Formats: sequence, structure tokens, C-alpha cells
Amino acid sequence: MADAPVKLLRCHLPGVGPAWGVVDGADVSVIAADTGTGGAFLASLLQLPNPARALRTGHAAGRLAWLPLDALLAAPPDDARAHLLAPLDRQEVWAAGVTYERSRVARMDETQGAERFYDLVYDAERPELFFKATPSRVAGPNAPVRIRADATWNVPEPEVAVLFSPRLEVVGYTIGNDMSSRDIEGQNPLYLPQAKVYRECCALGPVIWLDDDPPEHRALKITLMIERRGAVAFAGETSTASMKRRFAELGRWLARDNVFASGVFLLTGTGLVPPNDFTLQAGDVVRITVPEIGTLGNPVVQQRG
Repeated sequence: MADAPVKLLRCHLPGVGPAWGVVDGADVSVIAADTGTGGAFLASLLQLPNPARALRTGHAAGRLAWLPLDALLAAPPDDARAHLLAPLDRQEVWAAGVTYERSRVARMDETQGAERFYDLVYDAERPELFFKATPSRVAGPNAPVRIRADATWNVPEPEVAVLFSPRLEVVGYTIGNDMSSRDIEGQNPLYLPQAKVYRECCALGPVIWLDDDPPEHRALKITLMIERRGAVAFAGETSTASMKRRFAELGRWLARDNVFASGVFLLTGTGLVPPNDFTLQAGDVVRITVPEIGTLGNPVVQQRG
């Protein structure tokens, strides 16, 4: 019988602070706290040749607590109770663009006179890679994601986020939401950082599925549902099977003249884009599901000046 998948998560424990746990059936075994690891548990785990095997065979710290998984998944951020955090500590988040045909079409639709840039990059040898977020800009499950106050056309981008080791080897996967301001990006490709990088511009979670024997690529179904005032405002699905580029290929490009001593997350692009007449509103709830990983849900906020 094959070993059960190892699923790692990060949570807040009252009186303890940030901690790491492993899913064990219906419960979570909390195995390490930032107070005992210097806030570098995942960064240290990624130094090992096979993090999944290391956790499975007990190479992690001793158990600190047991928590019910369902309660943890449902808990909103509140320092007085246990709740999930984004599953990263010292890792940067990067992103790949135009890795699906649907993304290529959407980028061409939103641009003003620069359509050919995105048409060319889809077929080019070199992919589009860009910096997305520092850990402080990443929201965890049930925490808010943000739409910019100076943007009028905003969408979530549901993606598989691949976790790479410092050796730029695939280690695992989680769910990512690459929030994007399409009107800002569409005005000029040079505005991409402003459309993509700001506070609460990204969400990750709920768990990292650690892969014992990662292939070049995995076909993972992704579904998106956006709720507005209790009703479904948009829903759709896609699969990483339709990506033009493979996970490992993107990692090899990311590794060129780059060093990630603590590992790195790479958002691998989106094949699911709402129609051009849709924009997120404050109060919406974005839910992204990958069956092997779970559901990442986040409310949307916007601060008006």
C-alpha cells in the first residue's frame, strides 16, 4: 500500500503564536512552533533531501498539541483561537504568466496596444516570470485578500502554487490566489508590478501537499467560485493538464541566476479568468478548490481613499 500523502500546514496557537502541524486523519498534529525554530521551520525542512519522508519518519520536532482539522479549516483569523495561517515562513512567492491559452487571450483582451507582447511570450522558449509577494503580503485561509483602491477591474487568479526546495526541485503543492488589477496592467505592461504586488495581493493554503516522488508535472483540477451577497457571482473550472509549460520546466527557468536559500513558491499561471464584464467587489468571497489539497477561501476587502 502506498504511503498516505503528507500534508503540512501553518497555524496560530493562542499563547504560542505561529506553529506547524501535519494532518493526521481528522486531526492535526502540531509539531513545531516559531518560538522553538526561530521562525524557520519550513526553511529548515526544505534543506532535507525528501521533506515528506522526513516528516513521515519522525525527523521533525516532538508533538506540541492535537487540533481538530475541520475546526481549524473553518476558524476565522482571531488571536484568541487557533486558526490557519499562510503555509510559509521565509519563502518568497514568484509567479508565471501566460502559461495557459485562456490567460494569453485574457492578457491580450485587457491590453491597450501591447497585445502582441503576450501573444509572443506564449510561444516563446522563455516564460514570463515575475516576483509576486514577500511573506508579509500573503494572506492565509479565511483572511482577507485586497483589491487596490486605485483599480476598477480586479479579478482573482486561481492557481496551483508549486513549492521548490533551495535546489529548485519540486517538493510540494498548495493553492494560490494571484490577485490582479486588470485595468492597471492593461494600461501598460510596465505597470505589472503595481497590478500584482501590494499588501494582501496573494493568498496561499490551506495545506502543502508534500510530494515524495514528484513528476515533471501533475494534472490537478482547479475550481473557482466567487460568492456575492450569498449567491454565486461566478464559477468555473480548469486543470493544470492544459498548461503549455510543465512545473519542472518553470522551476528550471526560475533557477537561472537566482538563489532561494529558504525555498520558493511559484504560482504557475491561471487557466480560469472571469468574463471581461466581471470585477470583484468588497465583500465578495473567493473560494478555490484543488481536491488533493482542499479549499482556499478568502473574503475580499478594498479601502477607499
